[in-house]
Amino acid sequence: MLPDERRIYIYSYLHQHAHAAISDLVKLLNVSHMTIRRDLKDMENEGKVSLISGGAKLNDALIQELPYIEKAMLHHSVKRNIGRVADSLIEPGSVVYLDAGTTTYEIARLIASKMKKLTVITNDFMIAEFLMSAPLIELYHTGGRVDARNRSSVGHSAARFIREHNIDIAFISSSSWDAERGISTPDEGKMLVKHAVLASSRRKVLVSDSSKYGKYGMFHICALEEVDDVICDNHLPVEVIHQLQQLNLRLHPVSSDVQKNP
Repeated sequence: MLPDERRIYIYSYLHQHAHAAISDLVKLLNVSHMTIRRDLKDMENEGKVSLISGGAKLNDALIQELPYIEKAMLHHSVKRNIGRVADSLIEPGSVVYLDAGTTTYEIARLIASKMKKLTVITNDFMIAEFLMSAPLIELYHTGGRVDARNRSSVGHSAARFIREHNIDIAFISSSSWDAERGISTPDEGKMLVKHAVLASSRRKVLVSDSSKYGKYGMFHICALEEVDDVICDNHLPVEVIHQLQQLNLRLHPVSSDVQKNP
């Protein structure tokens, strides 16, 4: 296994188990303690993990988001289930915004298969490419500065395009959110886009799995009370569910179908 593949495996393992002992990773990957320590140190330098005694845990402070290809490998069944709930909220004839991300890509797959007549606006190149062949969907891409790492457009130009439209329902992705700090991002360009979406949308839906809860980025997007719905898997802690239920939003828990191995 190549070093990059090994680190993706470790990061996926941490997303499912929250923390990992070096000794467990050594057995799982059949490599030396020194190799695992070096991998974890590199991942710490990238802002992905924090080293703890004998192992590592996911880092709460998000310095940068994972590249698109790495995101696509995580929690696929959860994203698919989130997509099913999201699709059920969309009325035929609606103007729909799909934020950049692998969870929203699953929403795109569902709405294309249901053959609903919709207008879809997105800043995600992967979503745009997929929906080009959907005959009943009128498709708009925001354009703007290209974020090659995440296969999307960000920044002022993309935000300006979004503000020119009235959106019925927006599905907003996030790699960092919680009840205290709300939704955030480590990327200023993404913040500008999401602010525009919030200002232009009648119904705002956060779509994000529970592994992203408790993370925070440098740039604040909004308080959770500013979204209307949250679609998330059912692995949120009980106390977090109680917190969310006190807010003026609808929580839609979905089955996690989590596998033990990444």
